[in-house]
Amino acid sequence: MADLLPPLKPIPIKDRLSILYIEYGHLDVLDGAFVVVDKTGVRTHIPVGGVACLMLEPGTRVSHAACALAARVGTLLVWIGEAGVRLYSAGQPGGARSDKLLYQARLALEDGLRLKVVRKMYALRFGEEPPQRRSVEQLRGIEGARVRETYKRIAAKYGVEWKARNYDTSDWDKGDLPNRCLSSATACLYGVTEAAVLAAGYAPAIGFIHTGKPLSFVYDVADVYKFDTVVPLAFRIAARHPANPEQQVRLACRDVFRESRLLERIIPGIEAMLAAGEIEPPERFDEQVGPAIPNPESIGDAGHRS
Repeated sequence: MADLLPPLKPIPIKDRLSILYIEYGHLDVLDGAFVVVDKTGVRTHIPVGGVACLMLEPGTRVSHAACALAARVGTLLVWIGEAGVRLYSAGQPGGARSDKLLYQARLALEDGLRLKVVRKMYALRFGEEPPQRRSVEQLRGIEGARVRETYKRIAAKYGVEWKARNYDTSDWDKGDLPNRCLSSATACLYGVTEAAVLAAGYAPAIGFIHTGKPLSFVYDVADVYKFDTVVPLAFRIAARHPANPEQQVRLACRDVFRESRLLERIIPGIEAMLAAGEIEPPERFDEQVGPAIPNPESIGDAGHRS
């Protein structure tokens, strides 16, 4: 009878639920799937491989088996604070691939190639080509000015008093309501973006606009989609002055990620950004270690290697 069933295949990243929050429970594995056990012993199953990113809030414990399963099925585990501030992340969905890393590193290390990628990111983000004969540093300055103006414009649209982007992760309550909403929203975006970057086999730390941080490339990619997704909803919720703004932001992010089909767009977007460098990726060599879950070529795009 077992021979009549089709072979199991990994769920592509684009078809998964984007994020799921867990707090005050024990994340473990039961019958080959994630299970959350609360203090009363009630079990809640999570479809294995069906979620791109699990956000673990304070009060959550994680077993070794759950971490190992997350790495195998391509689910990113992210430890976050009560307000959604990232504290630590573990696991590599699908694992980094040497051919992708060499390709990404060459594009980032050669000034001419890096500039081409940065210009493509700028064009995707703002819908127009950047000025000619500008360095990466100059484009970063132009981008920063446009971002500040965009914050002001969206805040005015929703009637929110806006001063500046200002927050302190060590003192969450010190920030004003719009900044807290924005921080919660961008934490959600960075989580699913990091999951997609890792699923495609790239390194989160090798950035082009952002550099020197563990998630530089995640910030680069997420910024392309930020103002089309999470920033407007953050200001919209801030305008309502809800009792629990962080929770409202998280729920809204989950909905907007699904409605905008964000997970379907991120990996093809990454490939388009890097392809702007106009070089061929390194050829696969015999000693290269493949992904943890090998997939037939017919399955589809790089996001399936999760």
